[in-house]
Amino acid sequence: MITDDVRAYIGPWSEVEIACDPVEQGAVRRFAQAIMDDDPDYGPDADAGGRYGGPVAPPLFPNHMMRRPFGTPDPIQEHAADPGFDGAVPGQGLPVIRPLAHLPVLNGGSEFEFFRYARFGETVTVRQRYADIHEKQTGKGTMILVVIETELHTGAGDLLLRARRTLIRRAP
Repeated sequence: MITDDVRAYIGPWSEVEIACDPVEQGAVRRFAQAIMDDDPDYGPDADAGGRYGGPVAPPLFPNHMMRRPFGTPDPIQEHAADPGFDGAVPGQGLPVIRPLAHLPVLNGGSEFEFFRYARFGETVTVRQRYADIHEKQTGKGTMILVVIETELHTGAGDLLLRARRTLIRRAP
C-alpha cells in the first residue's frame, strides 16, 4: 500500500500558519479551568519578577490555539450530508494523502516535546509535515501508520512545542 506516490508526501513542511488570536488571558483561564490546573502562573497576577517573568499559558495551550477564525466554513458541516465522511480533516496546510483517503482512520496517539511557555500577548505559528508513513502487519490485517509532526513557534520564532501524532489507517 505504501507506493512511491504515498512516500512523496513524507518530509515537506506545510506553509506557516498564524493562530487567529494571540495568547489571551480569558482563553488561558478557560483552558486552565478545563484541565483543572489553577497554577497562579497562568493568571494575571503572576509575579513579573518570578520564574517565568509574568503570566504564561499552560504547556499544551498553544496546541489548541489553531482554530478557524469566525466567518470561515466549518469543514465538518460542509460534509454533513456525506455518509462516507469519517470526520478526518487534514491538519494545517497538509494535503490529503489521496491514495489513502478511502481508508478508515483512527487516532493512534500523540506525544509532545515542550520547550517553553507561551506568554500573554504572543502570537503563535504552526507548521506541519508528514514525518513517516509505514505499514504494520497485525493479526487483523495491515495497518498504515501516518506520523504527523507539528511545530508551534512564537511570532518571534521561538520554539514552544513539538508534537507527533499517529493516525492509523486500516487497509482492507
